Amino acid sequence: MARLSLRGIKKRFRTTDVLHGIDLEIGDREFVVFVGPSGCGKSTLLRLIAGLDPISEGSFFLNGQQMNEVPPSRRGIAMVFQSYALYPHMDVYENMAFGARLMGLSRAEVEARIAEAARMLRLEEYLKRKPRELSGGQRQRVAIARALVRKPEVFLLDEPLSNLDAALRSDVRLEIARLHRQIGGTMIYVTHDQVEAMTLADRIVVMNLGRIEQVGTPRELYETPANTFVATFIGSPKMALIDVTRDGDTIGVAGGGSQKLGRLPAADAEAFKVGVRPDALTLRRGEGEGLAATVVYTEYLGDNAFVYARLADGTQVSVRTAPGETYDPDEKVNLTIAAETAHFFSAADGRRMAA
Repeated sequence: MARLSLRGIKKRFRTTDVLHGIDLEIGDREFVVFVGPSGCGKSTLLRLIAGLDPISEGSFFLNGQQMNEVPPSRRGIAMVFQSYALYPHMDVYENMAFGARLMGLSRAEVEARIAEAARMLRLEEYLKRKPRELSGGQRQRVAIARALVRKPEVFLLDEPLSNLDAALRSDVRLEIARLHRQIGGTMIYVTHDQVEAMTLADRIVVMNLGRIEQVGTPRELYETPANTFVATFIGSPKMALIDVTRDGDTIGVAGGGSQKLGRLPAADAEAFKVGVRPDALTLRRGEGEGLAATVVYTEYLGDNAFVYARLADGTQVSVRTAPGETYDPDEKVNLTIAAETAHFFSAADGRRMAA
């Protein structure tokens, strides 16, 4: 069992604050993903949990015990780094055994744990190979297996797939998801890739500039983003934010058409933006009710396609279309928004607004 509690966590490097009071509860056996742009503080927070860096302010509890002053080796936490960090002069077996031997385990127990980890990660045939004789995906599996041998209460994974090509990322991502189901441990995974976050996480922690923007399930973050940062970070292609004018239940874009939307924030509400995902837009040739736009380019992906178009005010939007539909660059089109899937955000501070 592993429950984590982060209370008012701050991290300061000399005079620079990088984490500004993180409060977070992580339940037993949860798979939690920290996601955000580079420099948002997600890897720093992971290192504080591991004990690799000291906490400047606040408290970290593991199963109710405060861990601020507990050394990394006694926290029951294992970390997989972005770089594989394998010993090049040791074969796979010795790399996996090194940490377990430092724990003072018997030879028989070390061998049993290595055999179990090698089976789970399909590494049996590579145990006598050196790291240089392995592919990138195999090296990353060895790094994960090395952590697994320690049987920690908590697994920390710091962008473990970032050095792999697209095909390997997909394969190893499946290995990690399967591993979590098998061992049932608490996992915290750091990535800047929102697709990894959406496909792996029980809950996602979206971070920006050293703060938590929102915590929720992938569905909650996608369907009810708390603000414009989360709305545009989660989802690919990202949500478009359209500056609109309002006339009753009709919205318009400066210099480029209007549409009766019906479902809008209260009439006396502050100025707002309309957020639309690719599935919320319908694209038509010609003129009519809707927002005038000009095609920029089409992204063909085989089973579907995305048309990128620019509204009259310069806002770029993406529209999911059938693969067989073709549009030429600079072609004039008309867009309409599905009212039931539109999102509304304050034009002043970006927070979500009710309709």
